[in-house]
Amino acid sequence: MWPLSGRRRATFGGFTVSLKLACKTKVFIIHQRRRSRGRDIRRQQLADQKIGESSGQWRGGAWEYLCLVRKLKVRRSVKVLKHGLWILNDSKKRSSLGPEEWTLYEQVAVAAMDCQSLDVAKDCVNVLQKKFPESKRVGRLEAMLLEAKGSWGEAEKAYSSLLEDNPFDQVVHKRRVALVKAQGNLSGAIDLLNKYLETFMADHDAWRELAEIYISLQMYKQAAFCYEELILSQPTVPLYHLAYADVLYTLGGIENLLTAKKYYSITIDLTGGKNTRALFGICLCTSAIAQLSKGRNKEDKNSPDLQSLASAALEKEYKQRASDKLSALTLAFKTLKVSS
Repeated sequence: MWPLSGRRRATFGGFTVSLKLACKTKVFIIHQRRRSRGRDIRRQQLADQKIGESSGQWRGGAWEYLCLVRKLKVRRSVKVLKHGLWILNDSKKRSSLGPEEWTLYEQVAVAAMDCQSLDVAKDCVNVLQKKFPESKRVGRLEAMLLEAKGSWGEAEKAYSSLLEDNPFDQVVHKRRVALVKAQGNLSGAIDLLNKYLETFMADHDAWRELAEIYISLQMYKQAAFCYEELILSQPTVPLYHLAYADVLYTLGGIENLLTAKKYYSITIDLTGGKNTRALFGICLCTSAIAQLSKGRNKEDKNSPDLQSLASAALEKEYKQRASDKLSALTLAFKTLKVSS
């Protein structure tokens, strides 16, 4: 669980964005995010298809939607708040849920905080507090409510108290990171994440969050280390190879550029040749290596062939999906001295 304001979602391979990067800047970094936007959209569409209040069968409509949102772990706070309150405000519907009533209260409370409906969130937390007066899970909700109100000091005390009782509560650790990050204290967030990762080394989301913060501070070597850890633990995820290549390209230098080119190639291989951003990366790396080495680099013998394949793939992609921008692509290739 990260900041209540929401974690950023990822977009890769956008034609216009990639082209602007190719033409205007060497910095080839767009912050990587917790999930790809395409995956989130598909999940949200799936969840939306399931909702059917007009069917008259409320358990097959609003309740099924809420269950699906929890199962798919998508963020639909406005609709969760709307449909959750529709059930909770009807005593018959609420009582028919049985023990799941309390799960719904928790779900609505978090959604209400997300929507800044703090009165609703407070009511839900109070109901849960009365039902489970000694619950640490409810205590966590109370701390989150303080965080949503902007009571940073009180929220920090509440989280610290929870960690004293259970130092291995990952959610509370992440909420502390979110808390200091919301206050603009990125160095504090780095310290907390590093300490957290000493215990929970296999948490991929934490490594990605740490990498994002390092990139925002232009600490690219540290970000590269984070992506190396992710690649070691999940070598078949193209996102990590792409992000690592971006960081190496930004660092610059022959050695980093050669390595970046290899990881762009791996990304292309893992995505079946359909990652536009990685194709641009091949062209950019080849151009940069040629400029720095002036043709003296013997380690990059396959550059012309690989570059030609990448540029040809980009031209084909643009002709099919963005033919109106094909002239801009050609101009970018001329600027980079890339031949297709």
